[in-house]
Amino acid sequence: MLDVRALSLSLGEFSLDGVDLTVGAGEYLIILGPTGAGKTILLETIAGIYAPASGTISLDGREITRTDPKDRGIGMVYQDYMLFPHLTVGENIGFGLRQQKIEPDRIKERVSETANLLGIGHLLDRTPLTLSGGEQQRAAIARALVLRPRVLLLDEPLSALDAVTRDRLRRELKVVHRAMGTTIVHITHHFEDIFALADRVAVMQDGRIVQAGTPDEVFRQPATEFVAAFTGMENIFPGISRVRGSEAAIDLGAITLRTVTAVEGDVYAGIRPEEVIVSREAFESSAVNAFSGTVVEVQQNGIFSRVVVDAGVPFVAVLTRQSIARLGLAEGGPAHVTFKASAVHVIPR
Repeated sequence: MLDVRALSLSLGEFSLDGVDLTVGAGEYLIILGPTGAGKTILLETIAGIYAPASGTISLDGREITRTDPKDRGIGMVYQDYMLFPHLTVGENIGFGLRQQKIEPDRIKERVSETANLLGIGHLLDRTPLTLSGGEQQRAAIARALVLRPRVLLLDEPLSALDAVTRDRLRRELKVVHRAMGTTIVHITHHFEDIFALADRVAVMQDGRIVQAGTPDEVFRQPATEFVAAFTGMENIFPGISRVRGSEAAIDLGAITLRTVTAVEGDVYAGIRPEEVIVSREAFESSAVNAFSGTVVEVQQNGIFSRVVVDAGVPFVAVLTRQSIARLGLAEGGPAHVTFKASAVHVIPR
């Protein structure tokens, strides 16, 4: 288990401010956050590249805050590969083992085993400059994994890759994680990585972890307005919650939402776009939130499109292009929005 407590550090415009984080043995944790939130500095401090001003880092019950990086049992991979161009792929992967004075036959065996796990066993005699971006990233990950680290830190390992390669390597990371059981901490900006790989997600803001939980918890039950917005909950409205029994009415001024919450007073009401049903006309439904309005925006984004309906407040929904055409939705035309009480998440202000 990796345990970080009250970790603080200042490096000019980047800082950590009392970070608390626990990662279970064998867990796959993904860290999200805007640029400058402190994600990379956190990983580099855990790896020992930077010494914290205060706080502690422990691994499997042993404090490693001041331990030499090479003795921590932690590997790190960046998005820009950092392979030695004058060495072959096999020599790159085995570099750390040679530094440890491992016997050549054992090095060859472990390099081959790790390379095959990542699907690059046939590339060991090639040099990095002859590889694709995905192949170079696999080699960089193999170089870290061949040392059998207890924790593997990945700093946006898929960001520089095209969509097809990124999807393929994402699947391979899942296979590697299952096969080796290594604890992994992975920084990303891609939500697809989270739902494909993560056991848990941590969100960083201004050098702090502001929420950690399962992907469903973080995306559907954000703890703050910032987390809600950052994770794509585009429908976020300030209002006043009035609780009556097990139900609540959220007064947004122009309209009132119905939900189930015990939170009263000044709140934010959040609804994910995928929870909002858009129709041309009202229809029979058990959903208690139903409003008529006008389509004010249709934004084509590939397969899915973003539709904004002004129904007293601007509701954002996500529909396929085929659905928009079938419903006859167009900017300036009528529309009806519907969503369940359970779709409304309430955040104290």
